[in-house]
Amino acid sequence: MQVERKILLNPGPATTTDSVKGALVVEDICPREQEFGAVLEDIKHDLVKVVHGEEHYTSAIFAASGTGAMEAAITSAVPKDKKLLVIENGAYGKRMIQIANTYSIEVIAYQIPYGDYPDLEDIRKILETEKAISHLAVVHHETTTGILNPIKEITGLAHAYDVEVIIDAMSSYAGIPINMKELDAEYLLSSSNKCIQGMAGLSFVVFKKALLEKIKDNRRSYYFDIYSQYTGFENTGQMQFTPPVQVVYALKQAIKEYFNEGEKGRWERYSENWSMLYSGLQSLGFRFLLPYEQQSKILLAIIEPDHANYDFNQMHDFLYERGYTIYPGKGAKESTFRLSVLGDLHKKDVENFLNELKNYLNTAKIIIEQPD
Repeated sequence: MQVERKILLNPGPATTTDSVKGALVVEDICPREQEFGAVLEDIKHDLVKVVHGEEHYTSAIFAASGTGAMEAAITSAVPKDKKLLVIENGAYGKRMIQIANTYSIEVIAYQIPYGDYPDLEDIRKILETEKAISHLAVVHHETTTGILNPIKEITGLAHAYDVEVIIDAMSSYAGIPINMKELDAEYLLSSSNKCIQGMAGLSFVVFKKALLEKIKDNRRSYYFDIYSQYTGFENTGQMQFTPPVQVVYALKQAIKEYFNEGEKGRWERYSENWSMLYSGLQSLGFRFLLPYEQQSKILLAIIEPDHANYDFNQMHDFLYERGYTIYPGKGAKESTFRLSVLGDLHKKDVENFLNELKNYLNTAKIIIEQPD
């Protein structure tokens, strides 16, 4: 099956292969059948395998956007008499705080401007002072800015204070290599429509098997409860609530394609596409929000040009008509727009995009002046 190819440079949902799209077209099946349960069982195993957690980790799948997995991890993990420390240097750290507040979970927020790098010593001081903190939540790749937070160092620091760690790997899972054996974090969450390159509609939490009994009585949500979702499937071979059947088959195909490409191959493709995008934007005069060493090599936050003819919406529409989707900024410390290379993108896609962006600048008579 072939459909018109659109190049999505937004940070998910991502451009998918024709074979993943084709996997949506399957014969109808009741999701209570054993055959379908076997598909889900394979996916649950493979989701853990992607991050090298086979021995000590398992996973729970939810029919939801990525925010559902975030909600499940926070509401299932934090005991009712404990506090959650959230590192907020982007909109998705803020979302964690909002979820916790919704469920009356007491939150300690380490808030810094969106685009700043977390200071480990500041985090240490909070952990030393706030003895009731049981969990720390951090976004690995914060797509507000493209920053890659230092999850290994943060996890090690949290563990030194007997604090468990929840990692939002929404837009890094299956893109940037992650090894849960080495990282040793308690929870990691993502969704089906980011770097794994499936369709939107499923999210999941990878977590340590040993935590199941510990979280048994933490339930706050009827739907987003890791313990009941996991044990329910183990007991019946079925998800508790109706899953998006076709999206499951698309995820199965996307996982197959991930392993065919390999962890190394996917990361090299993403980082090479990002490097080409970075260099091409630089040559057009654009500047970036973050220093090079803090970049994720998946997404760029580009400082908007200070030019009378520049208008993001006009630029978006010009490029959209030509098959390219770009994304506005989201509350960073400077005005930005964002471009991501996650998904089934290749060097020719990036090259063609840069040519169209150059055409837009020429058409709009925009010459980007560098500051003195």
